[in-house]
Amino acid sequence: MIFDIISAVPDLLKSPFEHSILRRAIDRNLIEINIISLRDFGIGPHNQIDDYQYGGGAGLVIMPVPLHNCIQDLKSKNKYDEIIFMTPDGESFKQSTANRLSLLNRVLIILGHYKGIDERIREKHVTLELSIGDYVLSGGELPAAVLVDAVSRLIPGVLNDATSALTDSHQDNLLAPPVYTRPSDFEGMKVPDILLSGDDKKIEDWRYDQSLKKTKKIRPDLLED
Repeated sequence: MIFDIISAVPDLLKSPFEHSILRRAIDRNLIEINIISLRDFGIGPHNQIDDYQYGGGAGLVIMPVPLHNCIQDLKSKNKYDEIIFMTPDGESFKQSTANRLSLLNRVLIILGHYKGIDERIREKHVTLELSIGDYVLSGGELPAAVLVDAVSRLIPGVLNDATSALTDSHQDNLLAPPVYTRPSDFEGMKVPDILLSGDDKKIEDWRYDQSLKKTKKIRPDLLED
């Protein structure tokens, strides 16, 4: 899968993609991540990409012309299954959305900065608007890293054990059950006997029961969904 990401501050995205699982996935050609600097399409001698809001108010807005030119340039070379804008006022990014996106071939991700992007770009180009939570960050770089990570780990071969992603929280509208590793006795706190029994069916039933209890206690809204 290929992720093309348009950013006003591309250096903010380097570290999340240079380590651990995503780095290995890139090296194995399972995913491709291209970060495009919006400044390359800026206007005038200073490559301007933002300006003040019409109507007044604090905060600069990403101008439509450089962003439009950047998107058009990319669309002339590539076919996108989705053009995504990361924004606090988008729909909530959920596991079901990550599952769907992981089946696509190529997506374009637009990142806002400052006060956001000109509304006309959203109307003209964006096909999906996503939020990672009900709060505001300085830009879309961190949300984009979250999106790419959540989607990439679902792509076959990215994780060493494909079943790992399928048993994560939210895959079945349930939170994941508690997990344990060695030692079996840690400061008097012991691993549940069922997990040491070797009975796969009983362990599976126990994990489902624990997931259900945890979800009812912490996130009952998931069961309503």
